[in-house]
Amino acid sequence: MDETDEQSRFEAVYRRTYEQILGYVMRRCSSPEDAADIVAETYVIAWRRVSELPQGDTAKLWLYGVARRVLANHRRGERRRETGHAELTAETRRRYAMAAPSRYDHVDQAMNAISDDDRELLALSVWEELDPGQIAAVLGCSRNAVRIRLHRARKRFARALKDARPAAFHPRPLTNEESR
Repeated sequence: MDETDEQSRFEAVYRRTYEQILGYVMRRCSSPEDAADIVAETYVIAWRRVSELPQGDTAKLWLYGVARRVLANHRRGERRRETGHAELTAETRRRYAMAAPSRYDHVDQAMNAISDDDRELLALSVWEELDPGQIAAVLGCSRNAVRIRLHRARKRFARALKDARPAAFHPRPLTNEESR
């Protein structure tokens, strides 16, 4: 069979079976996005193995089998990711757990008070120790734009930090009795 015949045959099978295979997968998936990925992978496999694709109604059954195996692989991958995520979360908690509130909680509070863009700029500058030229390459903008945005982000962070400081850091004026 030449390539044109294989392509025509594949297209015919695709048109005839797509809705049924999609329904089969959607009833077994946790999200429409995952279902779309699995159906696409099923038809990619069918295209690669078009010479093995049975004739007639048997093609649909063959595709159900392919979809079933792709689903099984997807579920195994999800389990691996969930297990890895749980292990990473446990490890992170173990390493960074604090028995008592940190004296730097106000810094976290200030970081959470600024925008995601400001937070990312400050993190790239301070935590990753990147200079404005390197940050510009990461963000896809000019070095000058980074300098301006970083200056503004630092000002906003300073304001947020001032608002978030614990009372111990805000010296209050002494009353007349206390000053004696």
